Amino acid sequence: MKQTIQDHQFKFTQSVLVLPVIFILLLWIVFVFEKFFGLNFHHYGIYPREKFGLKGIFFSWAIHGNLGHIANNSIALFVLLFFLRFFYKSQSVIVIVFGILFSGLGTWLLGRPSYHIGASGLIYVLVSFIFFKGIFTKYFRLMALSFVIVLLYGGMIWYMFPNVEKGISWEGHLSGFLTGLSLALIIRTPQFGKPVIYDWQRPDFNPENDSFMKNFDDKGNFNPPPKPDETIKDYFTSSLKVIYEFMGLKK
Repeated sequence: MKQTIQDHQFKFTQSVLVLPVIFILLLWIVFVFEKFFGLNFHHYGIYPREKFGLKGIFFSWAIHGNLGHIANNSIALFVLLFFLRFFYKSQSVIVIVFGILFSGLGTWLLGRPSYHIGASGLIYVLVSFIFFKGIFTKYFRLMALSFVIVLLYGGMIWYMFPNVEKGISWEGHLSGFLTGLSLALIIRTPQFGKPVIYDWQRPDFNPENDSFMKNFDDKGNFNPPPKPDETIKDYFTSSLKVIYEFMGLKK
């Protein structure tokens, strides 16, 4: 059964800010730790179609090559995670977890033989999911959010194709975009069911033809019309004489 959409469910809570802040803070902790101690975590990235590269499915999103890389991803992640948590609170964790796993798996299957690192795949998951889910729900607030996503990140679509820019993982971007679309199709959002529309809310409603409204007079008082006289019909007739005899109680 479809549920009625309730606008008050879009409620700002601390988690709307806490989620993106913690997520981005984790990225920067890994980046600073790597640079401060002169380490190289690139071998934790995704290396396509090699068994040792499978671990990158779980860790590659947290590793970034340089300051510009992590800074750009941090800004996009903050905005997108904010939107995700605010508008799709119940589904946010599922989208993030499965978005990381399946976009990473897609990169492992499609990617070139090189280490693929960064949270760009997850960013494409979030862009794709928020855009398509808003269109699929056909709810005006979420559709407006979809168009905001187009305005902010519509140009990202070109980076899903090869040879657009050297040094980027277009395979990770494409995998993330397809993963987001798949999640938008699979994950249900029952809180955005179609609203219930009653007959009296329809533009073609005519109270004069409504049986219930006929019970009210011109002044709005409840004054149902009198019921028509009922006639009692003989539903059973018989030519046989029926004799009833009281037997009494035997002692």
